[in-house]
Amino acid sequence: MKKWYLPVTLALLTAVLGACGNEESTTSNSTTKVVEEQRIGSLSIHLTNDLIALDITPVGSVVGGSLGDFLPQAAPYLTEATKYGPAKDVDMESLLSSEPDVIVADEEFAAANLEHYKKIAPVQLYNLDEGTWRDHLTLLGEKFKKEELAKQFIADYEKKTEEVKSLLAKQYGEDATAMAIRVTDKELRVFSTARPMGPILFKDLNLEPATGITEMGTEEPYQVISKEVIGDYDADIIFVVVNSNEEAEKVYKELTKSSIWKSLKAVQKGQIFVVSDQPWLDYSALGNSMAMDQLYDQLKK
Repeated sequence: MKKWYLPVTLALLTAVLGACGNEESTTSNSTTKVVEEQRIGSLSIHLTNDLIALDITPVGSVVGGSLGDFLPQAAPYLTEATKYGPAKDVDMESLLSSEPDVIVADEEFAAANLEHYKKIAPVQLYNLDEGTWRDHLTLLGEKFKKEELAKQFIADYEKKTEEVKSLLAKQYGEDATAMAIRVTDKELRVFSTARPMGPILFKDLNLEPATGITEMGTEEPYQVISKEVIGDYDADIIFVVVNSNEEAEKVYKELTKSSIWKSLKAVQKGQIFVVSDQPWLDYSALGNSMAMDQLYDQLKK
């Protein structure tokens, strides 16, 4: 990653922004650009995927921190987009080179460098800890004149969700309990009712949280557990997220061979759903929609 040389770049920014201002004043009767034609730079992987759901392709985006690349569900839409690096360490030169007209950002990660971002383009901040992905999508729709598309996307998602809920009820009963775990190369995690997994399972799909899940609260997305206690949750259905690396896959393979795993009610009944970390852990409009599609396909097999 190239270093950020503040004095030189700020001078360059002043020249570029000044030129842009002159161009707007001589070529248009208004300095306000048409919203649909705005070049949008995204400093949040979740906002990027919300934009894609609104049929808006940003000119650049941050990447997944551990992945070092665009999220797989977003990558096909971002073939021409500039990579800005991770949200916690944005490459300012890449951001500048993409020439955004506006920057959208998660206020949690943008605060430290906000004044630098404002030197490049106006910044729209979103608190992604408040509200749901539906709220975030709606706000973006309002900002970029895509209100109707946002409403339609949400309506389509709700219709899809009802279909999946019906399939789950028919196959496992209306009172089926569920839990979600994540297998990494170092630990086993149980998800709480908080995002990213909680809302899709326990709100959208209205599954009953397994024993002890609700008591975990919503302050943290998961708790680390030992495999010896997994049976205490007594879940009818278990969703398993296995990290996309050989070490995690090896750990999961060893787990499935253990007597503890084989004794689980959900395992004995064949009620295990192995899902990918992306899009299931994305918590965006695009991510949740794709996760619901994947679950529908599994249930229809």
